[in-house]
Amino acid sequence: MNARQLSIIDLMIIEADKALTTIWGVPDTTSRPIPGCELDENELSVAERRHSVALMRINDAGEVSAQALYQGQALTANLPDVRQAMEQAALEENDHLVWCQARIEALGGRRSLLNPFWYAGSFAMGALAGKFGDNWSLGFVAETEKQVIEHLDEHLASISEQDLKSRAVIEQMKVDEAHHGSLAIEAGGAPLPAPVKTLMGLMSKVMTRTSYWL
Repeated sequence: MNARQLSIIDLMIIEADKALTTIWGVPDTTSRPIPGCELDENELSVAERRHSVALMRINDAGEVSAQALYQGQALTANLPDVRQAMEQAALEENDHLVWCQARIEALGGRRSLLNPFWYAGSFAMGALAGKFGDNWSLGFVAETEKQVIEHLDEHLASISEQDLKSRAVIEQMKVDEAHHGSLAIEAGGAPLPAPVKTLMGLMSKVMTRTSYWL
């Protein structure tokens, strides 16, 4: 049974459960072990640990947004194969969510207090993108992943060289995001207009800067 065959009430219940699990719960499983799990936990200064927590909190908030984005797009996608691709991407992003939460906990930090806001906003944007057509929706995914990779590169450049575990997580996330972006383009993703890319970049900066502290 797919989204088109479910009643509105069924869809509301399913999406509410996904949202609650993503924002406040612990995802059920991860298909892959946490990158760097075999590495030793090096000693970090107070400042280094605080910075690592903040960066992983940003990444966790980004994964919350990714879950919502893909769920919103899957809900409004027109073609079954595109809808399935969005749902599969959400499952793969679930690994990132588990990894980020585990790393934040290991560092003694907390997740973003604004995660409910990020989820709601991203779900709405994903659903809206899907309404414009699958090619635009896929193009939105490709541009999103491109901007995420840019943020991850910034994190790798600023996080402590001693925090090998966090670096391993970020590096694997970067590989996965690049793969998702490539798949979106290969599936027919259309290049977005420059103003849309600029707006997405501005919104992304708001999220990263506020999630660093909150």
